[in-house]
Amino acid sequence: MSLPLLIAAALAAGAVAGPHAELLPVADAVEHLAAPIAGAHWTPERMERAIPIDLPGAGETADRVRSLAATVLPPAAARRLPLARERRAAVRSTTSGSVWEAGGLVRKTTGRVFLTMNGVDFACSASAVRSANRSVVVTAGHCVKNGTGAWAENWVFVPGYQPGRRPYGTYTARRMFVPRQWARDGNDDYDVGMVVVNDGPGGRRLGDVVGGQEIGFNARRGQQTYGFGFPADPPYSGERLLYCAGVPHDDPHGQTRGQGLRCELTAGASGGPWLTSFDPATGRGVLTSVSSFKYSTDHRTMYGPYFGPAIKNLFLKAERA
Repeated sequence: MSLPLLIAAALAAGAVAGPHAELLPVADAVEHLAAPIAGAHWTPERMERAIPIDLPGAGETADRVRSLAATVLPPAAARRLPLARERRAAVRSTTSGSVWEAGGLVRKTTGRVFLTMNGVDFACSASAVRSANRSVVVTAGHCVKNGTGAWAENWVFVPGYQPGRRPYGTYTARRMFVPRQWARDGNDDYDVGMVVVNDGPGGRRLGDVVGGQEIGFNARRGQQTYGFGFPADPPYSGERLLYCAGVPHDDPHGQTRGQGLRCELTAGASGGPWLTSFDPATGRGVLTSVSSFKYSTDHRTMYGPYFGPAIKNLFLKAERA
């Protein structure tokens, strides 16, 4: 069983008039100064036991909100299936879940996030992006802050994660940013988090080590999209980079301005990058969304928020931090 987490699809009153209405940019992002991590918190054993953050399930009612459960689940390792159960395939233009074996930039820039929320260790996905400070990681808001609740602690990014390996090192959080609408209301249209990380091994910045994907805003809707992540609930193990590919569609329920992509990736894929204008040969694209939630009545479709003015404002603040 997955751990229910965070926000059901609840729109802030007056924030949006419909699925295609323009979202107003926030006047200011909500910022948090990350506390230093005490000692070697993220040992290989602790990473193995981290529970994949559940994909928030958009509710049937607009006022239903999910929060962290107090129940402690069994170690994630006990719920995983062997890697042999994961599906492997060549690069496809349409897939609901395949192992990424083509390499390229996306292999380096996409990684796993490990964090502690309310005393429980979790895992998410994220991507390094090109930025002025060469230190910005983009993920889902619920992988940084529990909606109106707590900020994440012990937050680290492991780019290019491989089973049992951290080929490019581990990057700890320095400053965290989420849109005010996420921190105030848990609004799924703003389920985006950006983290400025400290320098890694040898004092080198993240962007100097792995590079970064371009980030785009106000993009044309309905473009061919590749979504990446490290799903960790069965039938996946969290040890392999997987992807979905296809043409996303508008939210048929009209509860968000996000888009849905046919994608069967499970918990742990939250925050993984959605890339348009993607070249499978080089692994380069433009990051225009992240994996955010699934409707409780449709587990085969992943939804991601539209990167409009508010998310651009968030990025501008993060890259200047």
